[in-house]
Amino acid sequence: MTALRYTEDHEWIRLEADGTATVGITDHAQDALGDIVFVEMPEVGRKFAKGEPACVIESVKAAADLKMPVAGSVVAVNDALPDDPAKVNTDPMTAGWFIRIQPDNPADLEPLMDDAAYQALIAS
Repeated sequence: MTALRYTEDHEWIRLEADGTATVGITDHAQDALGDIVFVEMPEVGRKFAKGEPACVIESVKAAADLKMPVAGSVVAVNDALPDDPAKVNTDPMTAGWFIRIQPDNPADLEPLMDDAAYQALIAS
C-alpha cells in the first residue's frame, strides 16, 4: 500500500496491495460541501478517463462530481454510501470511500500531490 495521493479537485487515491486503488473525497472537500444527502455511484466495470466525473455528490449546499484521479476501470463501489451518504461527512478517508478502481497505469498516481503538497494547497 502506498501513501495517499491527492488531486487539485480534492479527491484522494490510495494504491492497495492488490494493485487496485481506492478513491474518495478529502475531509476538506466534505467540509466545504456540508451535509451530504445523496451520492450516485457508477456501475462496476465502467471505464473512465483521468478527470472524468465518476460519481455525483449532492449536499445541502451544492452538487459536485468525484472526478477520476487517474484513468481506470471501476472494480467495486461502496454499497453503503447510497443508503448512508453521511458516512462521507463522518469518515471520508475510510468508511466514506466511493470507488475502487483498477488503474490503467499505477505509475500515473506518482505525479499527484503528496500530503505535504495537498496541505499547502488547502492552506493557501
